[in-house]
Amino acid sequence: MSAVDNPSRWVNMKEQSDIHQHTQLICDAIAKMDTDEQIEALNQVRRALHECGPFRNEPVDLVEWIPANSVLANDYNPNTVAPPEMELLYVSIEQDGYTQPIVSMNGDDGMREVIDGFHRHRVGREKDDISARIAGHLPLVSIRSTQKDKSDRMAATIRHNRARGKHRVDAMSEIVVELKRRNWTDAKIAKNLGMDQDEVLRLCQMSGIAELFSDEDFSYAWDVEGDTVNVDDSEIKDEFGVCSDADMDGERVFHTWDEWECYPAGFYDEHPPSPDMTEDDCRDVYADFLRDEDAFHKGLNRVIDEWPNSCAHYLTNKRMNRIAWLGQASVCIEYGIPSRFRGGFNRLTETEQERADQIALEALNKWMRRNGRSELVMGEARGGGKVDLY
Repeated sequence: MSAVDNPSRWVNMKEQSDIHQHTQLICDAIAKMDTDEQIEALNQVRRALHECGPFRNEPVDLVEWIPANSVLANDYNPNTVAPPEMELLYVSIEQDGYTQPIVSMNGDDGMREVIDGFHRHRVGREKDDISARIAGHLPLVSIRSTQKDKSDRMAATIRHNRARGKHRVDAMSEIVVELKRRNWTDAKIAKNLGMDQDEVLRLCQMSGIAELFSDEDFSYAWDVEGDTVNVDDSEIKDEFGVCSDADMDGERVFHTWDEWECYPAGFYDEHPPSPDMTEDDCRDVYADFLRDEDAFHKGLNRVIDEWPNSCAHYLTNKRMNRIAWLGQASVCIEYGIPSRFRGGFNRLTETEQERADQIALEALNKWMRRNGRSELVMGEARGGGKVDLY
């Protein structure tokens, strides 16, 4: 059908011809400008096209080139890149160019804060050849304007990092602390950071901050139930509540996560200690270990002998299930099985569970006597928690 037979088609052809002519006029005008003027003019054109297009709600639809000195790194990035990988990123940008924009947030002062792409931002600022090539600018997209609060920005950074499987656990712990201080509920943190509640609690545990364990929702997600004593902010040594070696109530001892022997041993790991092991294998190993009284005794003795800081931090916490923690710690120290596979305890018979509890209580009281503390009965040792806590 010809344009004569279909007037609407003629109109569309005319509009397309007009668009092409106007586009060419814009391109000709921009070509006559100097570099800085070209960049700003192109940004303006891109913004206008973005606003009238069908994808205006998608940040990637608008990539702008922004002066590098107007882009600030955030102070909470949980992702870290080793020097070889950082060099590879530089080579990639040098050889392939920028293939991914930096994700940012618009600030009230006209500055942009990096949400994701911290290391791409560094390469563009710190490598002279790259900076010269891109005229001191960086390619940016902006996340939706509804993400205004710092807690929203922090959550966005973590989501980007976790989606790529990259984040530093200690920095993640600090961010969870910050979100808790901003009155985010445990459920909200888990949902927005792509975690389950067990993982959020473990990150809280790592911080050493007493106040983070007051949320009752977590006490049931974490099988080693309990809470720390309340600690005033004035007693906390730094922004993230490090209470290193403090004995706040005359009984409770705190150590920071980096002093816990259980942490590098894999107690908080998310995966089996060997790629050949499944999660089910880990639980079977745990159950068999608890059934073997000699092996269980040996593992418990290793914990109280070799993990003094971890024991002091956890075994002085009268509100948690110390029996459960010792059971989890013993299988970790012997086999590297993380605490998240504690479900192996449920594979024991009731008689086997009771015997395992008694063996753990003996080890706990051995530690208590050694450290000049009173022995405990089972109810005190469990801290009011459930029975099936391994």
